[in-house]
Amino acid sequence: MATTGGSTTPRPETERKREKILRAAIETFGTKGSANGTLADIADQVGMTHAGVLHHFGSKQNLLLEVLEFRDQDDVAHLEGRHIPGGPALFAHLVDTALRNSRRPGIVQVYTVLSSEAVTDEHPAKTYFQDRYRTLRIEIVAAFRELCAQENVSDPDTIDKAAASILAVMDGLQLQWLLDPEGVDLANASEFAIEAIVNGVLHPGPTVSSYVRTTTSSVE
Repeated sequence: MATTGGSTTPRPETERKREKILRAAIETFGTKGSANGTLADIADQVGMTHAGVLHHFGSKQNLLLEVLEFRDQDDVAHLEGRHIPGGPALFAHLVDTALRNSRRPGIVQVYTVLSSEAVTDEHPAKTYFQDRYRTLRIEIVAAFRELCAQENVSDPDTIDKAAASILAVMDGLQLQWLLDPEGVDLANASEFAIEAIVNGVLHPGPTVSSYVRTTTSSVE
């Protein structure tokens, strides 16, 4: 460790080793899950011992949580201020995120696997995903409210449902894409779904039940 002005910062070599371990952990947890992927698997990939991995992260649980943090940092590394934009620009960012995700399957795979595992009791990442979804819903709702104000649309009761639906459709499309990358266009399908949900809030049309009634009446 290097010390500067009373603060302690990791040496460049230490940082390189940690990043190497994190990338190996992404591959391991993404392909095997957090339960079946072991520190020994990760250590083998980076040419270290099990004890060497523990030296950098302390425990498998710490490594798992740092993998998620590493993913979050990678998500915003290209953004000004390293934070997702607020307001209506957030919707364009979500579309851009889907495009970026289509080029990094490893990151998407580990996120999908760990988020699904996190619904189980006492999973170490459960709190992380609960907080993540709660925060994202709040930010998307705020973006919707600002957009509705700009478009002179009264604050609809559908905003909360729309925010949850955007996150659900993005994660669901990622799962389909991982299972069938040739059959699902992740970027374009995500853009279509996000635009449809946003337009559904701004310009609500007929409900599904009304289509059913119309179809039934025409048959009769």
